[in-house]
Amino acid sequence: MSDASGGIPRYSISELNQAIGSLLERGFAPRFLLDATVSRPQLKKGHLWLTLVDEQASISGVVWASQLNRLSYVPEEGDGVLVVGKLNFWASRATLSVQVLDIRPSLSSVLRQFERVRERLEPEGLFEAARQRPLPEMPGAVAVLTSVPSSALADLLRTAAERWPATRLVVVPIPVQGPVEAQICSALEATWRQAGALGIEAILLARGGGSREDLAVFDGEALARCLARCPLPVVTGLGHEDDTTIADLVADYRAATPTAAMVALLPDRRAALSHLKQLQAHLAQLVQLRLAGERQHLQQTCQRLNELHPLQLLTERRRDLAQAMALLRALSPAHLVERGFCLVRNEQGQLVRSVAQLGREQQLLLELTDGTALIEVREIQARPSAP
Repeated sequence: MSDASGGIPRYSISELNQAIGSLLERGFAPRFLLDATVSRPQLKKGHLWLTLVDEQASISGVVWASQLNRLSYVPEEGDGVLVVGKLNFWASRATLSVQVLDIRPSLSSVLRQFERVRERLEPEGLFEAARQRPLPEMPGAVAVLTSVPSSALADLLRTAAERWPATRLVVVPIPVQGPVEAQICSALEATWRQAGALGIEAILLARGGGSREDLAVFDGEALARCLARCPLPVVTGLGHEDDTTIADLVADYRAATPTAAMVALLPDRRAALSHLKQLQAHLAQLVQLRLAGERQHLQQTCQRLNELHPLQLLTERRRDLAQAMALLRALSPAHLVERGFCLVRNEQGQLVRSVAQLGREQQLLLELTDGTALIEVREIQARPSAP
């Protein structure tokens, strides 16, 4: 730079551009966050060039090839993004651009992708409640697809041990962020192919907390169709309670969190133990009632058997016979004879009951208590009949 009249600085082109570059380096943050929409992304010689725009302005951006391979998300035309970047100023051409260090989809972009996939799949009935299958009541084994290690997995293992340790968990490690949809689908398909050999009765797809943008992989159409083809019931526990992904809509059961998903899959051993105790008490009561009924029935049977015992029947028959014999004796003519009466028979041996059967000089036989006597009728006097 050379002096000029009047104290005004004088630059060459290269000096001016270098001064601008130095000013930018001293006065601007080395890294910053930038909200933008991607326009015209294109690959050139392995680098991704794009224009970052908002409603009023635009600036060029670049992702160098060395950085591009490390990104978990590659934006497309119209995607809303959050960029971690720094300024690049080329002094030779006095051009300014944003060097992208990291880039993530913005919430608006994620929600727009969610709506696009939902509109494509909903007419096919993939979200219908009628296609949702019931969960097994007491699964012998459950496959858990989640990142390993992670706090979500630790919570799942702890919850399973507390609720129902009899269920075996088959942990299948998967990536849960970035362009990893194909890997999740591959792990899911491999799991259900081995389900029979491993005794797996349900699949749990889980991811811990994070932003809605972090859950974008679970909005993929390929993953949704893979979940729909799964022959086993699928439970999802993705993100937070307010987060809903396409995978949640396709799953047989959507839980608010990974822990809630495990709670939905496994019974509570404390509740099961309480239920068993209630059943035990009820069964004991039924047994007591049954035993009381059987005792009463046995007593009645014993009483009936005693009543039908031959000795008892013989005693009753003897008593009845004695009563009959006493009645016969009371009604027997011999009994009357013993009391002072006698029996009168004619010559033919017939009992004489009326004077009309008698004639004078007729012989009759008297039967007394100690013998008989032959008599002859001398006189007959009939008793006048009552008026």
